[in-house]
Amino acid sequence: MRERGYDIDSPRGGGKSKLADDAGVHRAAVSRLIQRQSMPDLETMRRLAAVLGVPLRDMLIRSGRLSENDLPIAAGRGGETDAPRLLSPEEAARRMGVPPELQAVFVRVTKAFLPQVE
Repeated sequence: MRERGYDIDSPRGGGKSKLADDAGVHRAAVSRLIQRQSMPDLETMRRLAAVLGVPLRDMLIRSGRLSENDLPIAAGRGGETDAPRLLSPEEAARRMGVPPELQAVFVRVTKAFLPQVE
């Protein structure tokens, strides 16, 4: 956030407000994320990642919710034959601790961002 020019250390919160405005999210979500009080929902993470120029995968890993092993990069680059297994949206929801009553919504939203596989 600092590298992108957002002054998140100011007690007046100007950088946090600007980041929230730029991402189209609530300022409280940004403040809670910075203070590690809560984890934003997937849409908030997606918007913040876009504004900060960071892949969503990296945001999820940097947040500490998932590890690189949880979100392997798809193989196929450079002729790799041992492709890491990608998580299904259902498995990702379970690993991230999404409450059971919200898992169906998480899966539906996640699938909307995935490329369609034929």
